Amino acid sequence: MRGSTGKPLLCLSNRAARKLFLDRHGLGRPPEGEDLTGLIERLGFVQIDSIATVERAHHMILASRRRSYRPGQLDDLLERRRALFEHWTHDASVIPMSFYPHWRLRFCRDAEMLRARWEKWRGVEFEERFDEVLERIREGGPVMARELGGNRRRDASAWWDWHPSKTALEFLWRTGALAIDRREGFQKVFDLADRVIPASVRAAVPDERETLAWACASALDRLGFASAREIAAFWDTATLDEARSWCAARDTGELVEVAVEGARLGEVRHLFAHPDVCERAERVPEPPGGVRVLSPFDPLLRDRKRAEWLFGFRYRIEIYVPEKKREYGYYVFPLLEGDQLVGRIDMRRREGRLCVRALWPERGVRLGKGRLERIGRELARIARFCGCDGPVFENGWIRESRE
Repeated sequence: MRGSTGKPLLCLSNRAARKLFLDRHGLGRPPEGEDLTGLIERLGFVQIDSIATVERAHHMILASRRRSYRPGQLDDLLERRRALFEHWTHDASVIPMSFYPHWRLRFCRDAEMLRARWEKWRGVEFEERFDEVLERIREGGPVMARELGGNRRRDASAWWDWHPSKTALEFLWRTGALAIDRREGFQKVFDLADRVIPASVRAAVPDERETLAWACASALDRLGFASAREIAAFWDTATLDEARSWCAARDTGELVEVAVEGARLGEVRHLFAHPDVCERAERVPEPPGGVRVLSPFDPLLRDRKRAEWLFGFRYRIEIYVPEKKREYGYYVFPLLEGDQLVGRIDMRRREGRLCVRALWPERGVRLGKGRLERIGRELARIARFCGCDGPVFENGWIRESRE
């Protein structure tokens, strides 16, 4: 097989690709032992989400990779040790503090984008609050949006129910003047960035070229193999054109084109990778055979199209789908076993118990005694993790697989 340049292509089988991708995402090894800071650096970021049908997404993501993890450990890294900071990638996330200097480009670009967008939706009133908000925090210390008050817009057609001071807070955070000091009841507490971000970190000022090179290279390291579009989307910092330019500039041999097999027969994509990608895949150990419950916001599934192509697993979050139109349920958790996504499960914490409503195996997956025992052990672990009794299974909880 030959690539776009006419040179012979490296080929990566689907199984080898799955193993490498799982390893890059911290799921290719037993879920114990790795230092929490090192784990988050391996992932790059951990998405934050407020929904807690069982436990919040960021805690579920880390607990699936580190059995000893407890939520207070993340708070310690964020709020006391300042080893992490909270900001945006494709969504709100916790990010290693060592990456903060590269968010300076994000702050600059977000300022232009948000000002144009929010002026259109909110008018200019929020910009008039910048000095007032900064002075309030400078003199009075960290604040939550509700402490600033302000008149809310009651017009049903209004964009978000944010008063101007709340909008100013969010803008100043997104553009780097403020940082999140901590959360209380999941509400953000804002402070001056100079009082949250360590001085040694703030002293580093990479230029645009350095940040874009870092963003593209670090994205490919975590993806293992990727298109320019996937590289750009990983941090959502480089544009597609910038990612394409970075890939083209690596034509000297730093990158190669590789043919990667998808889960379905005949689905092959030509992607960028490091020249030793096949050797890297061969060195990856076999993933552990136990079952893991994944968060709907797990990094493995963040790019839904990539997950479907690589694992043959079509997954959609149905939070905003009317109940009668949902295919599975409000908040359904994928199940990973070895290097395969074998099913999905609808469960929630209710009155101190972990209640399992339904389990759908993927097509071709048999729920034999051994697999059900492995699922049961994982559900018991989840119950312990979130402080519940159980699991408790509803009648008819095992469902038929769907197309």
